[in-house]
Amino acid sequence: MRLSPEGQQQLMELEDRETWSKKIDFLLSVIGYAVDLGNVWRFPYICYQNGGGAFLIPYTIMAIFGGIPLFYMELALGQYHRNGCISIWRKICPIFKGIGFAICVIDLYVASYYNTIMAWVFYYLVSSFTTELPWTSCNNAWNTGNCTAYFSKDNVSWALHSISPAEEFYTRQVLQVHRSNGLDDLGGISWQLTLCLLLIFIIVYFSIWKGVKTSGKVVWVTATFPYVILFILLVRGATLPGAWRGVLYYLKPEWQKLLATEVWVDAAAQIFFSLGPGFGVLLAYASYNKFHNNCYQDALVTSTVNCLTSFVSGFVIFTVLGYMAEMRNEDVSEVAKDMGPSLLFITYAEAIANMPASTFFAIIFFLMLLTLGLDSTFAGLEGVITGVLDEFPHVWSKRREFFVLGLIIICFLGSLATLTFGGAYVVKLFEEYATGPAVLTVVFLEAVAVAWFYGITQFCNDVKEMLGFTPGWYWRVCWVAISPIFLLVSFLHIFFFFFPPCATKLPLNDAQTALVLWLLGTAICVFCRS
Repeated sequence: MRLSPEGQQQLMELEDRETWSKKIDFLLSVIGYAVDLGNVWRFPYICYQNGGGAFLIPYTIMAIFGGIPLFYMELALGQYHRNGCISIWRKICPIFKGIGFAICVIDLYVASYYNTIMAWVFYYLVSSFTTELPWTSCNNAWNTGNCTAYFSKDNVSWALHSISPAEEFYTRQVLQVHRSNGLDDLGGISWQLTLCLLLIFIIVYFSIWKGVKTSGKVVWVTATFPYVILFILLVRGATLPGAWRGVLYYLKPEWQKLLATEVWVDAAAQIFFSLGPGFGVLLAYASYNKFHNNCYQDALVTSTVNCLTSFVSGFVIFTVLGYMAEMRNEDVSEVAKDMGPSLLFITYAEAIANMPASTFFAIIFFLMLLTLGLDSTFAGLEGVITGVLDEFPHVWSKRREFFVLGLIIICFLGSLATLTFGGAYVVKLFEEYATGPAVLTVVFLEAVAVAWFYGITQFCNDVKEMLGFTPGWYWRVCWVAISPIFLLVSFLHIFFFFFPPCATKLPLNDAQTALVLWLLGTAICVFCRS
């Protein structure tokens, strides 16, 4: 059969496009992207907060009917059309091309704060190379009179205003939030964190500047090393006194919570943000696959690994929290009351500091966090790089190294506000308000565009052309109805029932700051009309 000029051009594009050296490079890259810092700190907290073992029921349901179908859909789209998040819409439905630009903006938002958290990790890693970890005692220049060591050999009493040395190291030495007056006055820029962030971006640049050929090799270390460390920490945690208390607290089912809408919304949000559709990464990575690669199998394997990693990470965290509760003679709920970064940088760090061989465990723990974060940064930036290079091939296709350098510089400059003494407030605002609603909106529009406008029949025919079989009715129903409904309900619940000023410990005088961030996040949707 003679191909049309358009068909010949498309065939040439397929033959010229770079592909992964080995399939395992692709699988490790996707796993490294999906398994990030959130798997370690966010899932365990959300699990015990929403009913413990009972939470696994809504989490599994949301994964089966929401997260995994969307994960599979993005892999299939990227592999079939072999384009990034912008130009792919010319082939699917041109009126939705703005989704691609919105995805790029979201990725830049994330890069502006996510890498700062990695800078904190890097600071801790460097600080761990000492015989006595600096957050062990209160005998440091940054400590205050309220500093009280739980595990001191001296008899000390814990007062109402007592602060652990781990908390003071995190807040006064690493973040230096005491030098900021809040969001109205962020203060100066921390040169230590700036240097840490610069070193991280240098590592990122030389890992992705040449494309998937180089990043595919780097992930052999960054995607596998965390699992080795998780296993070591799991074994160590299981041998600590009181570990069983943490495990029981983590898994003890509270069945009555299944009747609460918030539990199901949290399950949906957790699985969507954990698997990561809507960031352009799955589209980009899959576009470098061979045309007949079994992306169906890849979707099941990588998403299952991601979910299991989250579950196992809970044991790693809660065995140590049980140990802390045992040593403090407190309930686990008192030890585990903090969520987010403070769970790692304060609670877990303090537990490590009071273990035998504390220096060793601190080094491997923070090195694990660093590799988890690097994988996700590689992926997020690759989503932007592939999207822009595919959209403007005549401008950037032969100048990838320069484009990546420019992108890294933009991300570094965009992170300056998060490197200030009040930068932790900015990080929290961006994480909670600027990206969440926007990502849910983008993924919802993407699912609607593919299933309703491009057509579920056409999409299934594309999958059959690649894999040799047509997706069954389960996948079709999920793509057409169930997954979009889950996304829409989650977005509406967040929009109408999540009140930012009441939900954080940030110094918000009123709703103005939160409103600005909400507008910043929802403004991304304007791109969807481009």
